Amino acid sequence: MADQAFVTLATNDNYAKGAMVLAQSLRNHNTSKKLVVLIGTHVADPVRQVLNRLYDEVLVVDVLDSGDTAHLSMMKRPELGVTFTKLHCWTLTQYSKCVFMDADTLVLANIDELFEREELSAAPDPGWPDCFNSGVFVFRPSKEVYGKLLTHCEEKGSFDGGDQGVLNSYFNTWATEDISKHLPFIYNLSSIAIYSYLPAFKQYGKEAKVVHFLGKIKPWNYTYDSKNKSVKGQSQDPSTLHPNYLLQWWELFSSSVVPMMKESYGNQPFLTGCESVEEVHEIASKVHSQAPLPPQISSKERQQQWEQGQADYMGMDSFDNIQRKLDSFLK
Repeated sequence: MADQAFVTLATNDNYAKGAMVLAQSLRNHNTSKKLVVLIGTHVADPVRQVLNRLYDEVLVVDVLDSGDTAHLSMMKRPELGVTFTKLHCWTLTQYSKCVFMDADTLVLANIDELFEREELSAAPDPGWPDCFNSGVFVFRPSKEVYGKLLTHCEEKGSFDGGDQGVLNSYFNTWATEDISKHLPFIYNLSSIAIYSYLPAFKQYGKEAKVVHFLGKIKPWNYTYDSKNKSVKGQSQDPSTLHPNYLLQWWELFSSSVVPMMKESYGNQPFLTGCESVEEVHEIASKVHSQAPLPPQISSKERQQQWEQGQADYMGMDSFDNIQRKLDSFLK
């Protein structure tokens, strides 16, 4: 139906990569619904061009931040503040019903049947099953609800500092009122939950329709060896993502998304995560050679920056430069 849509959010170029893979996975499984992505103003133009090829609508929105630094600090996830931008979903009143999906999800089968559910339908969160996980949910856009959600944020904040806390406290009857609004876990299979209850994954995992790459480390934080069809992780951060799903993500990104990105970027150097070591060095040298020289500032401006705590510690005010200046003065 033309007035129903899958919606996702990408506040930066990295999450845009996830949104690209999500869109391609939805299209590969023949969805009949519209695809909409909300993006932040910092998303680069070449990235927007690719999103425009994959999505029916690409809408630039203001990044809302919870400002709840205490809770976000407690969770050690300060970046989650911008997920409040997710509340813009309720302004999409050109659609009668939508399914929101985080950009770090991957569709494994056709899931158009989710539109038969009502607001607010979602799967339980693996960390606290009486709360729903806000990575996948069914909703009805409404300016009235949008206003009430913003008021709720202002008056009560969020118990986790992010959108999930707000949505669970606003739709606070989800756990007890209507079981039909509880989506089966196969529509939001947490990659972390696989390891916490492996027997259930072995029993039901083959039925999974959406995998959700929860946690700090996302698929695009890894590198992909296209020759050996393998994903390389970061040794200091062991992967908790199921290797098969992670490999599926990268194979889709490499085969479908990277060609579009190369076409969009043209001669501009950029990294996809699929390069060899030699290619990375070559791209880095191109970036360095094309980088503009930093603007020269006066001594007075430099003094003001120091007084405001804005010293250029990686550049002219680096330790080595300060030491050289001191050595010269003392001699």
